[in-house]
Amino acid sequence: MNALSSIPLMPKVVRHVVRSLPAASVLLVFIHLARNGFRGLNRLGWTEACLVLFLLVGLGLSAWRRLRRSALGAPVELRDDLELGGALIAAAFIVVAIAGGVLFPIVYLLMAFLVAFLPRNAGLTLLGVALVFDGLVTLGAPKGGGWPSFLTHSLFLMLFAGLYHMVLSARIAAARHAENDAVQKRIKEVEERARTFRLISSGTQDSFSGMNQDEKWLVASVKEIEGAVGAALEVAETALRTHTCAAFLLTSDDKSLKLYDCRSTSERIQRERFNAGEGIIGGVLKRQAPVRMNSPNGLKGITYYDGGSPQVSAVLAVPILEASGLVRGVLVADRVMHEPFSDQDERLLTTIAGEVLRAMEVERVMTYIRKSRDEKDRFFRAIEELNRAGSPEQVFVAVLESARQIASLDFCAVTLVSEVEGKRVHKVARMTGVTTAGKALEGRSFPDNNGLVANVVRYGAPLPGRDIKAMDRQVIFDEETQIRGLGALKIFPLTAGDRILGTLVAGSRKKALDQDVLRMLEVMAIQAAQAVLRAQLFEQMERMATTDGLTSLLNHRTFQSKADEYLAQSKRYQRKVSLILTDIDHFKSVNDTYGHPTGDAVLRGVAKILRDKARDTDIVARYGGEEFAIIMPETDAKGALVIAERIREAVKAEVFQTELGPLKVTLSLGIATGPDYGYEKQQLIDLADQCLYHAKRHGRNQSVTVAQMQGGKKLQVAEAG
Repeated sequence: MNALSSIPLMPKVVRHVVRSLPAASVLLVFIHLARNGFRGLNRLGWTEACLVLFLLVGLGLSAWRRLRRSALGAPVELRDDLELGGALIAAAFIVVAIAGGVLFPIVYLLMAFLVAFLPRNAGLTLLGVALVFDGLVTLGAPKGGGWPSFLTHSLFLMLFAGLYHMVLSARIAAARHAENDAVQKRIKEVEERARTFRLISSGTQDSFSGMNQDEKWLVASVKEIEGAVGAALEVAETALRTHTCAAFLLTSDDKSLKLYDCRSTSERIQRERFNAGEGIIGGVLKRQAPVRMNSPNGLKGITYYDGGSPQVSAVLAVPILEASGLVRGVLVADRVMHEPFSDQDERLLTTIAGEVLRAMEVERVMTYIRKSRDEKDRFFRAIEELNRAGSPEQVFVAVLESARQIASLDFCAVTLVSEVEGKRVHKVARMTGVTTAGKALEGRSFPDNNGLVANVVRYGAPLPGRDIKAMDRQVIFDEETQIRGLGALKIFPLTAGDRILGTLVAGSRKKALDQDVLRMLEVMAIQAAQAVLRAQLFEQMERMATTDGLTSLLNHRTFQSKADEYLAQSKRYQRKVSLILTDIDHFKSVNDTYGHPTGDAVLRGVAKILRDKARDTDIVARYGGEEFAIIMPETDAKGALVIAERIREAVKAEVFQTELGPLKVTLSLGIATGPDYGYEKQQLIDLADQCLYHAKRHGRNQSVTVAQMQGGKKLQVAEAG
């Protein structure tokens, strides 16, 4: 049974042994060098021969394994690099040990090679192996040179490895930089050709920083046009039997001509830009009509050749004309022999010029379609972002960013309108595209006026209705606020149903915004209004769910949640936290004597004092009925008592005016502090409640801590001036 079970294990054992041969061969050479082996040719024996053979077998296995992994597409492991490098280092040190230190530079070169072409981890590890081998050879031999030689070798090993790695890295970086420069140069050439073909505007601000999707489209468009021009010229050359047949297109400034393709037996064709208004070609551009000329003695006015040009006896030039009459370039055909071009030749070249123009127009239309598609994609993405926004602030950020991307705006703002004491008030909620000083306008409110924003809200229609020349003198928000440097402005109302929530202000330094962009901005303003309304309703519902309707303080449910949160934080960081429970003294008699409306007014007044006297970090809540609660993080019993006394004194001093005369009330307050009495919420609430009723039983109108209630030392409170 045991014999049978061991049979399947044999292949694994064999593979493991074979896998270990390279490392074992390096290790044995390592040990033999440490025992002063390989010391000269006259001392070599069978042991050394077997070790060398074993090392060669290990080296061969390592190389074979790397080649096999590469053929299979598997990644090379660190172990493979170390085995191959270790075998090479062992072989180099065998040579050094036999021949002497004069051949030690072989090790320097080998290390430079390994560090340069192997991964950094493998290279550094092999450098350490080389230093160990060097220590065995140099320090272990009686005449190895000792520590001075070892330190010298170590220094040069590290120096060679480091410098070679740095030089190779620098060369690789330089090669990548040169390759990137070449790519950028090609992209710029394509961009210039695209401008000439009018695929993009000559005034575009697009930058070709990498081969993104737009650049791929641009390159494809240029190649398509170049292919069409080349095919047309081949047809013209064959049909017209020309010496030169060339297409010259006007550059983006319409002042020069540049060769874009030609079929010519001459090497003197003009390949740089030349003046578009000179010679025969200049006449074609001015007349916008074909020109045919011939002379047996040679023609003058041939400007599309360099010096030493051939003697042209016949020339035919036709303009490349758009339907609107705009000239895009010239097709030229010439002959050296005196053979004038015919009417049929002119019709053929004119047809070919039309085909060249058609190729350009097709690609320009395709570019326009792609641009329109991209604009629509950005528009729909912007709508999605608005629909995902959950708060008004998120809506403002989404609408401003989306509007700037869609319309390339230089200035954008969102305003909100509200009613304050029956009067309309506008607020700049968010803006972008302004200086740091301009950002200070965010959050600023201004009353209703005759400015553009106020009028858009008043009339519910976009303004201004037409372009404004004196843009800097226009009142956008109010008289005290001016936005300078705008060339175009449009303000849209944020309309949600029959409500106007505010405005979207869109400005540009350029000329007027086109109608497609304005329509998209108008739709975006409608969507933004819906998003703002949803966010406001959500905030209102959240506020109603978390606050008390009478006092506007947090309600009991929210207090319980906040208490858990604050106590957990205090427990985690071992910080003090205090809880105050307070009750209005004799509040039932207030309701019975003065009525519930007066009681509600007293509750609102006490709540306001609690909110004003508590700190910004404190949580103030209506606990129930005439009871209130305050959670005070980072506060010990003494600090809580100080604030409690301030609240008590403020309530005591407050006078409530009623129909039956002035009314004054007092508070009783109970204070419990953690971790003095633990961090458990219910425990602290119970202790604070006990302190509160202790205060009521002992005269009311006082603040009581747990220590005071339990008869401990009374805390001394010093009121801050």
